[in-house]
Amino acid sequence: MIKTELPERKKNRLENYNYSENGAYFITICVKDRKKILSDIVGDDAHIVPKRIGLIVEKYIKNAREIEKYIIMPDHIHMIIRINNGTMWASSPTNRISSIVRSIKVLATKEVGKPIFQRSFYDHIIRNQEDYNEIWEYIENNPKKWLLTHEQIKNDIDPLK
Repeated sequence: MIKTELPERKKNRLENYNYSENGAYFITICVKDRKKILSDIVGDDAHIVPKRIGLIVEKYIKNAREIEKYIIMPDHIHMIIRINNGTMWASSPTNRISSIVRSIKVLATKEVGKPIFQRSFYDHIIRNQEDYNEIWEYIENNPKKWLLTHEQIKNDIDPLK
C-alpha cells in the first residue's frame, strides 16, 4: 500500500483580520476545474458575452448591494466589495465578505443544479485609493488581457501561425 499525503491547502484569508470591517476588498472566485462556463470574450474590443450560467451568477451578484464593480470572465469572477457598517444589517455578521461570496456561490449552484465553483476564493484587502484605482483598472482590462493571452497560447500551439 502506497501512502500519499496531500499537500497542505494554502490559507487564503489573512489570519486574525476581521473581514466585516469597513473597507474595500478585491475578490476572485474561480470556476471548478477552470471550465469556461460563464462567458465568452469576443471581438477586437474584447466584448464579454455571458453564457447561461454567467447570467445566473450575474443575477446574484447584482443582488449584493456591497459589490461596487465586477466582471464575469469565462472561468472566474472579479469583484470589488465595499463593506460600510453604516449600511449593514442591524446584527453585524462576523464575516461579511465570506457571507456575500457564499450566498452568490450557493444560490447560483442551486439554480444551475450542480457544483460550479472551486472551494474558497481569493481576497485582497484594498489598502488605499491608489490600490483601489489599480484594481479597478485591472478589472476593466481583464477581458483584453484574456484575449491577448489566449490568442498567444493559440499561436504557440498552432505551428501554421
